[in-house]
Amino acid sequence: MKLRMIQLGKQCVVAMALCMALALSAMAGQVVDRVVTKINGRIILQSDWEQEVAFEALANGRDLDSFTSAERHAALDRLIDQELLREQVRPSQPAAAEQVAARVAEVRNDFRKIHPDCATDEGWRAQLQRYGLTQSALEKRLGDQIQLMKLVEDRLRPSIQIDQQAVESYYKDQLLPEMKRAGSRAAPLTEVFGRIKDLLAEQKMNELLSGWLASLRSGSHILTPESSTGERNR
Repeated sequence: MKLRMIQLGKQCVVAMALCMALALSAMAGQVVDRVVTKINGRIILQSDWEQEVAFEALANGRDLDSFTSAERHAALDRLIDQELLREQVRPSQPAAAEQVAARVAEVRNDFRKIHPDCATDEGWRAQLQRYGLTQSALEKRLGDQIQLMKLVEDRLRPSIQIDQQAVESYYKDQLLPEMKRAGSRAAPLTEVFGRIKDLLAEQKMNELLSGWLASLRSGSHILTPESSTGERNR
């Protein structure tokens, strides 16, 4: 009886050791996620950051390892900006499916210029996998982007007014000199009026958005666990 108890005890020890080894092996194959930023109590994880870099690399036809430290941190800043905007204009409806499909097709067509193999669905999936992405993840990200920018435009666009004088000044002071330097035909103002007006409106939109984001940042509690105490204000 005593011998049997000893044998059972040894079997239990072996079983426990085996379980621990299997658990450690499984953990070794996983990437441990961590919090990289907190924005008014909401968190951005390391995996969110890595995925944002992957999206930007794909959209620009770049390799992931080509991103510098400064570019990676710029991507994190854009994630922070997106979260700040969502707090102000939390969307209630998803982006239209046809808009998302059109944007995905645009990204894919641009990428195909560099990697012709993604003309096939199999080749496209292989390229997405190389970036650590999936079709559904890409669709969600682009849908969120469309949705957020529509809400921003709805908020900022009504305050933008571009008058005729502004268009004429741009035409005279910038467009005509550029055409002359390029040796191009000087297009009449009536031909380019609408495009100049749209361009100036877009520039004004970017200015307003930058100012809004700066205001949101100054009034927000943004922490990054980088200092010796674990977190610091950004």
